[in-house]
Amino acid sequence: MSDSANTPGSLRPGGRTARTRAAVLDAVLAELGETGYGGLTMENVARRSGVHVATVYRRWRTVEGLIIDLLTLLGATEVPFPDTGSLSGDLRGLSRSIVALYVDNTRIRSLVESVVASATKNARAAEALHDFFALRSERAAVIVERAVERGELPPDTDGVELIAAMAAPIYYRMLVSRKPIDTALADRTANATYVAALSGVFSTSGFSLDAPKVQ
Repeated sequence: MSDSANTPGSLRPGGRTARTRAAVLDAVLAELGETGYGGLTMENVARRSGVHVATVYRRWRTVEGLIIDLLTLLGATEVPFPDTGSLSGDLRGLSRSIVALYVDNTRIRSLVESVVASATKNARAAEALHDFFALRSERAAVIVERAVERGELPPDTDGVELIAAMAAPIYYRMLVSRKPIDTALADRTANATYVAALSGVFSTSGFSLDAPKVQ
């Protein structure tokens, strides 16, 4: 038997299987919004989705399996990134969109919080969490690529590291310090990252406090 056959939520695309997966994962997201991770059960997901509970157990096995598959699905979803014509504008737009996502959508916030909680004891959850954020950072790095093409940043700027550094304070507040996240935080972290980027902090050739800035 292949590895994919052993992985919860690894389903053949198309037809009834795809519809079943969509219904179940929609139900997981809805349940997270209403009850949070602590109230999520296989039985409630089955009831809300209209899928037999035996099918849910057979394909996902555990609540963690459902959560991981949902995060994997969302990670593969294409999202537009700001294209304002300037690095500062793009970073501000991206930072604000991250904040708005978690402020306006408690379901997505509950999903990320639950995966973070599971990742401490579940290797598959940890891997899914790593892949989710790595993929998001890689895609968002197009903002940095555009800035390099415009001559705003050095050609050797590490776009993935820049994006990760910008997002880190938002996730720290949301997941660690548990303080509110808002537009002021979004703008502050975007501005700080912009200044750091212009100073060459994210240059792969190394950074020095005495390095010349890109004009």
